[in-house]
Amino acid sequence: MTTPKHQDGEDRDDSPVTLTRGPELIVGLIIMGLAALVITDSMRVGIGWGDEGPQAGYFPFYIGLILIATSGLIVLTTLLKWGSAKGVFATREELVPVFQMLVPMVIYVVAMVYLGIYLPSALLIGFFMRRHGNFAWPLTLGVSLGVPLTFFLVFEKWFLVPLPKGPIENMLGF
Repeated sequence: MTTPKHQDGEDRDDSPVTLTRGPELIVGLIIMGLAALVITDSMRVGIGWGDEGPQAGYFPFYIGLILIATSGLIVLTTLLKWGSAKGVFATREELVPVFQMLVPMVIYVVAMVYLGIYLPSALLIGFFMRRHGNFAWPLTLGVSLGVPLTFFLVFEKWFLVPLPKGPIENMLGF
């Protein structure tokens, strides 16, 4: 399959990856699920009016009702116009930068579970500075090491708020 030529003469793959109906349905269903969770938990803590005012679940319950109604409307309208929906959600070309950010962020979150926050943060900052910012090595190393070090000093030493640590910090005695 060849990619179409654009007005600027570049080859691009602007074929749609997905239409809008799929993401609309998925997001609507996710919000409905979250709203059901809010409603259920609000009912657990109380949605009535007590002697001193509203109970803890009063306002979240009604917000959950509004969320479930509006997301239900989105799901219903998406399903009703399913066959006629032709709007493009994203092309392959548009999704490339999204995944260039998403994949490293997912790796970062998983790495934090095993390595703590400091080392993955330094690696992520360094990666983005070199890959997407094209910064020189001295600046990249300075910033990618300086930011986690600053967070360590501010949170751990100044505010006495421990952040997640990994095996390296344990080896260093922190």
